[in-house]
Amino acid sequence: MDNRKLLYQGPEWDFELLRRVHDAIEEIAIGEMGLNVYRNQIEVITSEQMLDAYTSLGMPLMYSHWSFGKRYSREEMLYRKGAQSLAYELVINSDPCVAYVIEENSMTMQTLVTAHASFGHNHFFKNNYLFRQWTRASRVLDDLAYAKRFIADCEERYGLQAVERTLDAAHALMPQGVSRYAPKHPARAKDIAIKAESRKSHQEATFNDLWRTLPKSKERRKTDHDESQEGDDNTLRLPEENLLRFLSLHAPKLKDWQREVLDIVRKTAQYFYPQQQTQLMNEGCATFVHYQIMNRLHETGQVDEAAMLEFLHMHTAVVTQPDFDDRRFRGINPYALGFAMMKDIERICETPEPEDLEWFPEIAGRGNFMQVLRDAWADYRDESFVLQFLSPHLIRKLRLFAVSDISGSPHLSVDAIHDEAGYREIRRRMAHQYDLSKREPEIEVTEADLKGNRRLVLTHRVRDGKILSSDDCNRVLRHVANLWGYRVRLIEIDADTGSTLNDYDAVALP
Repeated sequence: MDNRKLLYQGPEWDFELLRRVHDAIEEIAIGEMGLNVYRNQIEVITSEQMLDAYTSLGMPLMYSHWSFGKRYSREEMLYRKGAQSLAYELVINSDPCVAYVIEENSMTMQTLVTAHASFGHNHFFKNNYLFRQWTRASRVLDDLAYAKRFIADCEERYGLQAVERTLDAAHALMPQGVSRYAPKHPARAKDIAIKAESRKSHQEATFNDLWRTLPKSKERRKTDHDESQEGDDNTLRLPEENLLRFLSLHAPKLKDWQREVLDIVRKTAQYFYPQQQTQLMNEGCATFVHYQIMNRLHETGQVDEAAMLEFLHMHTAVVTQPDFDDRRFRGINPYALGFAMMKDIERICETPEPEDLEWFPEIAGRGNFMQVLRDAWADYRDESFVLQFLSPHLIRKLRLFAVSDISGSPHLSVDAIHDEAGYREIRRRMAHQYDLSKREPEIEVTEADLKGNRRLVLTHRVRDGKILSSDDCNRVLRHVANLWGYRVRLIEIDADTGSTLNDYDAVALP
């Protein structure tokens, strides 16, 4: 190998070397692989700073809360005792895309994580439709800085205890502080005023004073009441799935600063919503990108065999999938399955088998696998990606099959094996595991009396018999009641039959 071409030799690194490696990776990622990325910003931090970052919800700037310190103490203890390792990197969906790397990393590790985070994750953040729809990368860092300043200012003005109580309640409701559907653009104030003026003009033009002298019938009084009630419902826009947003807008007793705190927590929850639905694809994309780039650097003589051996050792550790009876087994490794599916798509595009031509006629033998992958990274989330691209070949390779464990039965039932019907059932069940709507409870605000007893009613539509834990439900409902300021009721109903399964009630603390 021509040493004059080598980017580096040995584990030592400096900032100039990081820049050279970044530029070499960029040539491959953008020039050869066709990736489309935000500007990159690489920050080198210590292990303690890395611990602090990913125990604060993985954000580089974050307001203070006791739960972050508690998590930091636990993670630090496990790290010091060798029971847990640190993340190799941390990357923020922002523009510029901020990647944090640890100063203890070797140069090969810095090269790997630059390819993985600064180009793999970066491309996925910028191009996937969920991130484009729900996050504004150019404002993320500014919003975090504002949140940190605002919470600190509130602690000085209103007291640490009052702010913590509001944050505790908001954090308990974060899973229900997410809007799951694309926001509808509300009518502009100018349009509303024009319509109101038009209605008023029409009423004045058709008004006959004789009607004013006639007594109202029961039907007319009922109609007036219904119209008034309909107006209230339209104002509240019930049912409402985003509980934090509803409380910040309509809770009768909240102060302005508390409403802003709820909005800060709600926006943080919304920021993570695309990531919850794309972990498999996001990590698979980044792992595939770093694998392709590192191999290309070796092919062009820019890294040597020693660096490749170190890289392959780390890469193998990342994509290892322990067997079900292994003590390390924690379910399907998203890095392993995501990377395997990306490599399988490459195989289908380049060297398909007859089976692939039947299952994937649009891409089998098409070539240009990077175009297929870029389209998939842009247009799918985990659930739909598995449904579309998990192949029989990969199911056999990973030795996947479907087993049912029915309560009350002494035996397990093997429901799907390696035949055509089995492949489809395995793929369907695997996709089901990544469907966020199946993992999170469907809870909506369905009633809110703002003029009478002020009671708030939430409805949980139960699917597949998955009811809420009574203890957890009562604890969280007390947080809702404290924010609302009055009595709160939660009803669990069967989504199929409409029958009531459970009824919970909570009142605000004085």
